[in-house]
Amino acid sequence: MPWLDTLSEHLHIDTWLVQIIVVLWAMVLANTLQKRILSKLHQVAKRTRTLWDEAVIYAARRPVSYLIWVLGISFSCDIIGQHAGNKLFSAAITPLRDIFVISILTLFLIRLIHRMEKNLISRHQAEGKKFDKTTLDAIAKLLRLTVFIISSLVALQTLGFSISGVLAFGGIGGIAVGLAAKDMIANFFGGLTIYMDRPFDEGDWIRSPDREIEGTVERIGWRQTIIRTFDKRPLYVPNASFTSIAVENPSRMSNRRIHETLGIRYDDAEKMRIITDQIHQMISSHPGIDTEQILIVNFNNFAPSSLDFFIYCHTKTTDWQEYHQVKEDVLLKSMDIILSQGAQCAFPTSTLHITNEPKNQPPRHKINKEQDAQLSDNN
Repeated sequence: MPWLDTLSEHLHIDTWLVQIIVVLWAMVLANTLQKRILSKLHQVAKRTRTLWDEAVIYAARRPVSYLIWVLGISFSCDIIGQHAGNKLFSAAITPLRDIFVISILTLFLIRLIHRMEKNLISRHQAEGKKFDKTTLDAIAKLLRLTVFIISSLVALQTLGFSISGVLAFGGIGGIAVGLAAKDMIANFFGGLTIYMDRPFDEGDWIRSPDREIEGTVERIGWRQTIIRTFDKRPLYVPNASFTSIAVENPSRMSNRRIHETLGIRYDDAEKMRIITDQIHQMISSHPGIDTEQILIVNFNNFAPSSLDFFIYCHTKTTDWQEYHQVKEDVLLKSMDIILSQGAQCAFPTSTLHITNEPKNQPPRHKINKEQDAQLSDNN
């Protein structure tokens, strides 16, 4: 370029140094312009109803800046290599630049997937719609894994490695790795089973009758699931465990059950029918009880110290705290009905019968001993 030669002669600087300065200056200018343009576009995209435009612009902001720096530095290195006449230096620049470009493209795709996942969650939460967060998380992880694998293969191909040879070596090495890491692979497929069958989602309360596992699911990973127990301790469970144990998910219950046994005294036996009828009416009209489910109030047992009847019904709520409030109200109203009928709740009692014996008569155990002595003398 004649103008570069003129500028270099005027400044008494070599032409290749002027070229590097121009490239770096252009790089800084391009980076500043793209930041301002993408920032304005991002602000506009936030106000639209679509999710893709905001996610694409957000994902591109940092990779575009990295791309400008990589291209500018690579061009500068090309200039230096041409000036030095070192072909080895120039030959090393091209594959390195390609690797960086592939890495930047990979970063863009991963950021795009992450932003789309976040936007979908925010959109559904803002609209109050239910969605399968576990499936969304699984799809996002699979997409990120796919991007990483494809990028790695393209990078190897760029460096001159044969992909077919790499795949063949991976097949042979995969057997050895599979035998050495069978537990890790089992956990991976256990996590895949959780994502496909969806026995629980993040935020669900689960418990296992087979093992001492109970708490709220915080995170479902590919290797392990993190469960926060009720004493706020994290419990790390390998995913392979869920393929061989029974898991109960109380978070998906439709109702909560109230099953309580109450007892009154034997002296109040004639009031049993009235009490059970009134409690049945009270439960049937209770706003917290689901009357479409089974509702039973019946006398069912002659206990040693009480006449027992039981209450069996289901609450409308599944919330643990609200359930206990409804249960408390049902029990208190049942006690009020018992007391309103003049009856009392029974408690364990014992009755002791004492016979009155003549004062001059010796104790019964002495009489028995004298009778046994007379019989032995006669014999």
